[in-house]
Amino acid sequence: MILNIKNTFAEIGETTIFAKRFFKEVLIPPYETKEFLRQCYVIGYRSLPLVAITGFIMGLVLTLQSRPTLVKFGAESWLPGMVALSLIREIAPVITALICAGKISSGIGAELGSMKVTEQIDAMEVSAVNPYNYLVVTRVLACTLMVPVLVFFADAIGIIGGYVGINIHGDVNFYRFLTQIVQSLEYLDLLPATLKTFFFGFFIGIIGCYKGFNASNGTESVGQAANSAVVTASLSIFIIDMVAVQITDLFF
Repeated sequence: MILNIKNTFAEIGETTIFAKRFFKEVLIPPYETKEFLRQCYVIGYRSLPLVAITGFIMGLVLTLQSRPTLVKFGAESWLPGMVALSLIREIAPVITALICAGKISSGIGAELGSMKVTEQIDAMEVSAVNPYNYLVVTRVLACTLMVPVLVFFADAIGIIGGYVGINIHGDVNFYRFLTQIVQSLEYLDLLPATLKTFFFGFFIGIIGCYKGFNASNGTESVGQAANSAVVTASLSIFIIDMVAVQITDLFF
């Protein structure tokens, strides 16, 4: 057990050094713009269908599950605002980030792990190409920028799902529905929820890259890198969310 704890702290330290190198390399040319845009397409655009389906189901189910309780207290009019606040502040960011951890972080870990095992990364170094800049910086930047966009998209689709859920048992005008949501939201509801999504994206990218970049020799290590990336990224999302909630509660 002591050995496992020691290995855990050693890996945290190595990941921190790996992330520290990112902040140095991101400012050093050449800037791999084409690879960055390709990663934005792969990470962002190709994840839209999954995020859209999940967001719609979240909004629909949350509305249907919350409505009976609010009806008992005669507070059914609060339903649009409650659904929107729940989605925007907590549910949509965390669930979307977990989906990205499962889909994106594992994919990055497996891709870079296979490149490490087949010595493609070593070949890039021999060819005078900076593999960290080309492989890691582009993917981490793309994750950091695309995850907030996916969360915003999930918020919008989730609100549409909430509107559908409300109209299953009633007839609510969409303009009135949006008006109630806007009236219930404040600037401080949006700011912390948006800021933490950038941290979600950064950790998803950096953990996936670290696991793949440091995969050991052998094909078995590729699967281990992908699996470890998902577990570690998912755990980091919960930790970041917990810290963000505490900071928000303390200052706001």
